[in-house]
Amino acid sequence: MREKVSRTSRIKDIKIKEGKTGSLAFVNVSHEIKTKTGVALMEEHDIVYRENPKTKATSFSAKQPEIKSDFSESFTPDPVVLFRYSALTFNGHRIHYDREYVTEVEGYPGLLVHGPLLATLMLDCFIKHHPGLKISNFEFKAHHPVFDLKPFKICGQNPNGDNQAELWVQDIEKNLCMRACVTVE
Repeated sequence: MREKVSRTSRIKDIKIKEGKTGSLAFVNVSHEIKTKTGVALMEEHDIVYRENPKTKATSFSAKQPEIKSDFSESFTPDPVVLFRYSALTFNGHRIHYDREYVTEVEGYPGLLVHGPLLATLMLDCFIKHHPGLKISNFEFKAHHPVFDLKPFKICGQNPNGDNQAELWVQDIEKNLCMRACVTVE
């Protein structure tokens, strides 16, 4: 069955802040996806833009206390996956697919893994371990960059009494890279 879908995106807010590497612009964008029967999906996300750094990128640290996961899997990012995800999502930012640019201009050690890709991988991992559950809400927040240089781990806990499960991504050094909460019905 084919159905016509429309997407409306709106910038809700822009905030300029100073970070360790210079000015940062936080842009809050909302998306509404509709079909002829009404709103099918609402999404809101914050995009962070930074000015080109004057020096090499600073080191990042976001150690996570040991939390027992009920399930986990490892993922090894590579330039082909990152390029394809950029194409799929119409994301032209070179930090995801141009190693020379990201290391020499932006000062990062490797290609950055997309935040939405990490979120998608967390949801996929959750669904693999809970195939019969219906997801009613999903929220995530990035805490630490993930680079394509090493594998990372996707972890999760089973839903609690409130029908919520915690998910997270941690890198090989056990830095908390992204945290999410999924609510099921």
